[in-house]
Amino acid sequence: MSKKILILTGDAAESLEVYYPYFRILEEGYEAVIAAPSVKTLRTVVHDFEGWDTYTEKPGYQLSSHIAFSEVDPAEYDGLILPGGRAPEYIRLDDNVPRIVSHFFEANKPVGAICHAALILNVVGDRSYFEGRSMTAYSACKPDVEALGATYAKETLCVDGNIVSGHAWPDLPGFMREFLKQVNSR
Repeated sequence: MSKKILILTGDAAESLEVYYPYFRILEEGYEAVIAAPSVKTLRTVVHDFEGWDTYTEKPGYQLSSHIAFSEVDPAEYDGLILPGGRAPEYIRLDDNVPRIVSHFFEANKPVGAICHAALILNVVGDRSYFEGRSMTAYSACKPDVEALGATYAKETLCVDGNIVSGHAWPDLPGFMREFLKQVNSR
């Protein structure tokens, strides 16, 4: 039976952090399901580093979601990908997100969190999933990682238990390699 991976995102997700995992999952022969607040065409963004003190943002590709958060039964999935960009700052406010994300920690399933995804993890009520662990994220999210009770890793790729975390889109090759290694070992 093929494995099924959930990608939890919304408008203003970083294009590469959605598309790269989506196509890698399909390439692996697994089913990739994109969940969003509602079933719609999502608008992604492109973040880049162009000499500013922070990243720049431009419109990216459009992408269709497959399922609404309210319809997600997380028990059906073998792993979870949380892309970054600006989507995490508002999708974490959806009442279904804590239920969905918590399941993957309760069941010790692989969770891939990249860039600003640490913002989503902050809605998980049980901090014991993160305490004493190491994670990385975009540098502006260091306080969010530490608020979880985790140690912020300066490395741009970090694997600690079932959590695979990455700093930003340039880390996607290693991020997906390590995430899929965990999915494949189950």
